[in-house]
Amino acid sequence: MADEEVKSGSTPAAANGATETPAPAPAPAPAPAAATGPGPRRGPGGPRSGGPGGRKFFRRKKVCKFCVEKIDSIDYKDVRLLQQFVGESGKIVPRRVTGVCSPHQRRLTNAIKQARNIAFLPFAVR
Repeated sequence: MADEEVKSGSTPAAANGATETPAPAPAPAPAPAAATGPGPRRGPGGPRSGGPGGRKFFRRKKVCKFCVEKIDSIDYKDVRLLQQFVGESGKIVPRRVTGVCSPHQRRLTNAIKQARNIAFLPFAVR
């Protein structure tokens, strides 16, 4: 009888006749990501399977600078502000990189184009 208890996975204390309190049930495992697509889930903030020594990945959520600072109108004469959103090659940096919301990105694009037309900003940089 003691052998059956040992085989069933109980602790050695239970095999010796000591009373055992039931262990709390383990938390249910999350649904596997394989049901939605191939392989482990990857992407921003998602779990990764980098192995036991893998580096944890954390991406900060991007916020619109203009919404945070409550800037409604973007002045085309504010070159210092506009240069933050122009790349080294002179291109306008996309909003997926900067985190600017779409209404402010449109206003920013218009301000940059207006500043380029009156030569506050260069069209292209070598």
